[in-house]
Amino acid sequence: MDATLAFPLLVGLIAVALLFDFLNGLHDAANSIATIVSTRVLRPQYAVLWAAFFNFIAFLFFGLHVAETLGTGIIDPGIVDPQVIFAALMGAIVWNLLTWWLGIPSSSSHALIGGLVGGGLAKAGVGALVWTGLTKTIAAIVLSPLVGFLLALVLVAVVSWLSVRSTPFAVDRAFRILQ
Repeated sequence: MDATLAFPLLVGLIAVALLFDFLNGLHDAANSIATIVSTRVLRPQYAVLWAAFFNFIAFLFFGLHVAETLGTGIIDPGIVDPQVIFAALMGAIVWNLLTWWLGIPSSSSHALIGGLVGGGLAKAGVGALVWTGLTKTIAAIVLSPLVGFLLALVLVAVVSWLSVRSTPFAVDRAFRILQ
């Protein structure tokens, strides 16, 4: 590819990636700050600053595990080129905007996986998919809400039993402090 054409394409691809990142943050911001604002633990401006700060430094503590998972084992790395990356990002952006507009909760990571699968299928067909990694990812997508539901059920039961003799004021005060 001609270098005079490659640089603007690279800049455009980076711009699309930044747009996806921005929409990912926008998409997840309501979930990350809604509880803390609705319970009046923090004012909205402080909650947004708090969320932005911790989203910015999260990789220092938790690493890049999600990026590594998305970067390996979904489609054959040999077919990945700027067009596949662009297709994956655009698919994820469109899905995030559509679900946001319709008020459907969704995951940006899952949208990116779907975009990557779609881009790989469009470029090389079914042979582009890495079934072992894709099967693990799909299993995690299905099992994680079920495990979360069961853990939440256990947590609610434990908290209910621990606070059964407390007054509503005491429980509210304790949860505000803990939050």
